[in-house]
Amino acid sequence: MIELAICIGIIIILATVVLPSYRHYVVRTNTVATQAYLLELVSLQNQLMFDNQGYTERVEDLGAVPLERVTNNYDIRISNVNNTAQPPTFSLQAIAKKDSVQAVSGPLTINHLGQKSAAWRE
Repeated sequence: MIELAICIGIIIILATVVLPSYRHYVVRTNTVATQAYLLELVSLQNQLMFDNQGYTERVEDLGAVPLERVTNNYDIRISNVNNTAQPPTFSLQAIAKKDSVQAVSGPLTINHLGQKSAAWRE
């Protein structure tokens, strides 16, 4: 009986150590996947600029399909599109959904110059 209590105690201690690390890993991998998707969208926006002399305001127009982990955890937006500015501008933003594990993360932002928000991880 004492052996069983010791085993349960060890399992509880391991679970309290491992679970936060696993959650951090999940948040990190979701962030990296979203960053990769945003970089793909930047590339597609630049290609659209070369082809059509203008950026789009709709993510759907770019034709990129995000991973499920991106759509489940983030809302992706294109904002600040100004095709008359010199040079033309846009910003891409990924905002964590409130009910997701990413709710602890700040918004990920990248603009037409490749400038990234503070929440962006290298």
